[in-house]
Amino acid sequence: MRQPGSRGLRTLVHTLLRPRIGAAALVFVFLAGAALAGGYSALAGDTALDPEAISLGLLSDSTSTGDESTTSTVTEETTTAETSTEVAPTPTTTEAAGGDETGSGTTTEAPQPGPSDGSDGPPPPSGEGAGSEPAPGPVLAPKHHHVRRAPETAEGGSAVVWLHRVLPDPTPAARRLSPAFARDLRLTAKRSGVRWNLILAVLRARGHDGRVPAGSAKLERLAERLGASRRAVLGRGEFAARVRALSRYNRAVTLRALVTGLEAAKPRLERRVLRDPRIHIYPGGRVDIALHHVDVRVIVLIRYLRITFRDVTVTSLVSGHRYYARPGVVSAHMYGLAVDVAALGGVSIAGHQEPGDVTEKAVEAILLLPAELQPQQVISLLGLGGRSFPLADHYDHIHVGF
Repeated sequence: MRQPGSRGLRTLVHTLLRPRIGAAALVFVFLAGAALAGGYSALAGDTALDPEAISLGLLSDSTSTGDESTTSTVTEETTTAETSTEVAPTPTTTEAAGGDETGSGTTTEAPQPGPSDGSDGPPPPSGEGAGSEPAPGPVLAPKHHHVRRAPETAEGGSAVVWLHRVLPDPTPAARRLSPAFARDLRLTAKRSGVRWNLILAVLRARGHDGRVPAGSAKLERLAERLGASRRAVLGRGEFAARVRALSRYNRAVTLRALVTGLEAAKPRLERRVLRDPRIHIYPGGRVDIALHHVDVRVIVLIRYLRITFRDVTVTSLVSGHRYYARPGVVSAHMYGLAVDVAALGGVSIAGHQEPGDVTEKAVEAILLLPAELQPQQVISLLGLGGRSFPLADHYDHIHVGF
């Protein structure tokens, strides 16, 4: 016996199995199921994601869009960082004409090479399609961050790079005179009528270093010989020139400073420089010395030149000088480690830099200073070897840098 309604069911099945009608019906059933699922999701408030959907990667459109946006942002930031590392320019400094070993304090950025199509920004990174948005412009590195410093070079000489550090006392404890020897030296000089600085200079020139260069008996014999005939002791030539230079140096620093050290004696030496009417220093330089901005080596050098030439004119210490020596190289003047001398003995350096002139004599005297006071640079129009070399823009002064 047939069940009621069985004929209608078979008819429906045959209808669904037909190719055309069956496909449309299946699409209808799928859409209806999706609509029911969406309605259920709306009623549930979308408060949580289905774990099974997460495992299968079936996230909603809004979630997928957020992930893609985050990935795009990270990619753009990475690309920007890489681009800035590759194209960040090295700052260049425009140096004013004239002057000495310093450069201008005005820093300008080097122009960025533009793309071939004439657009403002750089070309897009490799791998981007023609229709993609242009990459953001490069992020310039800070002006003084990871910048390769250009060396200050001598014409025909080796490079000198100023790496500033706090210099120690040029007279360490091992090179200072003992107080007992200083007393014997002063008494011996007073009895013999020979200056103490000359007696000590002869001992130093002969290689007697240390805290006690000689005993009392040797001091007496040397003083007697110098009192009888200086020429017999000093002779002529290099030894005599070195003794004279060391004698002037000892007088410039004073015996007390040779016992206590130059740094301890610096305030007293500064006062002597400022009070000396034969030492001519521009107003800003006097302030530099009064504020203790000038290294003791420069103070001693000024006194040494004053004693050697009887008169000295200083035109540059710290204030008023340009910041850069060369592009990217800070001048030694900024650290109080350099001085510019424009005249000696009332004779201007400008126009007097021929062999035999005052400039040559000054450079030779500077190069005869003891090892602890030897400068790093002596720049004029003359190159006399050692630390001395010529630069064309030093026609009107002698630069001495430590």
